[in-house]
Amino acid sequence: HEFDADLQYEYFNAVLINERDEEGNFLELGKEFILVPNDHFNNLPVNISLSDVQVPTNMYNKDPAIVNGVFWSESLNKVFVDNFDRDPSLIWQYFGSAKGFFRQYPGIKWEPDENGVIAFDCRNRKWYIQAATSPKDVVILVDVSGSMKGLRLTIAKQTVSSILDTLGDDDFFNIIAYNEELHYVEPCLNGTLVQADRANKEHFREHLNKLFAKGIGMLDIALNEAFNILSDFNHTGQGSICSQAIMLITDGAVDTYDTIFAKYNWPDRKVRMFTYLIGREAAFADNLKWMACANKGFFTQISTLADVQENVMEYLHVLSRPKVIDQEHDVVWTEAYIDSTLADDQGLVLMTTVAMPVFSKQNETRSKGILLGVVGTDVPVKELLKAIPKYKLGIHGYAFAITNNGYILTHPELRPLVRKLFVDLFYAFIVIIFT
Repeated sequence: HEFDADLQYEYFNAVLINERDEEGNFLELGKEFILVPNDHFNNLPVNISLSDVQVPTNMYNKDPAIVNGVFWSESLNKVFVDNFDRDPSLIWQYFGSAKGFFRQYPGIKWEPDENGVIAFDCRNRKWYIQAATSPKDVVILVDVSGSMKGLRLTIAKQTVSSILDTLGDDDFFNIIAYNEELHYVEPCLNGTLVQADRANKEHFREHLNKLFAKGIGMLDIALNEAFNILSDFNHTGQGSICSQAIMLITDGAVDTYDTIFAKYNWPDRKVRMFTYLIGREAAFADNLKWMACANKGFFTQISTLADVQENVMEYLHVLSRPKVIDQEHDVVWTEAYIDSTLADDQGLVLMTTVAMPVFSKQNETRSKGILLGVVGTDVPVKELLKAIPKYKLGIHGYAFAITNNGYILTHPELRPLVRKLFVDLFYAFIVIIFT
């Protein structure tokens, strides 16, 4: 596909389908889309002939990048339908674009919340992050000097929260606020990194609200601390043992701090530097740009709260480059989770997702590492268990699923207790073990 900035293309928008205006005419991007209740999808009204497209509320439906992506990905309709014909046990199939749109099969109507908003962004989902990037260790540095008071600090906190959204169970992180001194957001976790699981991320979010701005920003102290943490943690053999990054959120830097980078990060540049300039002023933008570019990272400026989500996403494109350039089509399986949309007469359905990155075949992919997105499908855990019936295991064999925290989710001798363990499913990682 050749990008066309003037491309006009009417697609099925999952929010607008079948919607009419006051005169009874279908809305733009909201053409008639036949939906029929289907037993296989828990009687949800779906269209098993076509997929449709969800675009996050904070993005323009007809942005040229969205329209072009939706246009070329339309050919996935035949792939989805053929897959479903070949394997009727399949449920949701989808493509999450690096541009933000989400193509889902079978097509289904999406309903916004009471505020008219759909916050879902496929690029924040664990299946997307795990497939698009390698595991990573991240230190987030937040400027809390006096110049960050008011809206700037609010934007900075939201930026940190959005970065946390992009971290998964394979990642490790810590957050350090700095002025004349260093302030670990969680004082009990000085000098180390923690797993980016749901509980830890929520815990750190609560502590973000306690930050306030005062004093002078001493970035050199913060950079030294960040590099030391990453180095020490890596040497212990803990963490992701893969990519490492420093995320700097500030309203400016008076120096490039090249001596610090020369000491810790050059010439190998193993730690990437991502810089987020908060506010409309660009007086210190050049220093932050230099730091990012000199350390294989990315610079972006965030002026309003509405800018946060899209600007944070840029770092994922950078971290995906090595995988794209090397054409690593790694298949990932996510931890188990509950899918409430497909609950059956036995209760909520335990699910896992299989996902894989999608690359362009154009020459620029090899040189620039352009990720198109991630393709995935959901797999009910009960379908996995069907593949290992007890009679095949023998009288002395059994199979069970266990969470990454060591809790048994399903086991032949523990079936009555399974429902009591649903609280752990959000952190679950499925491992099928044969003995």
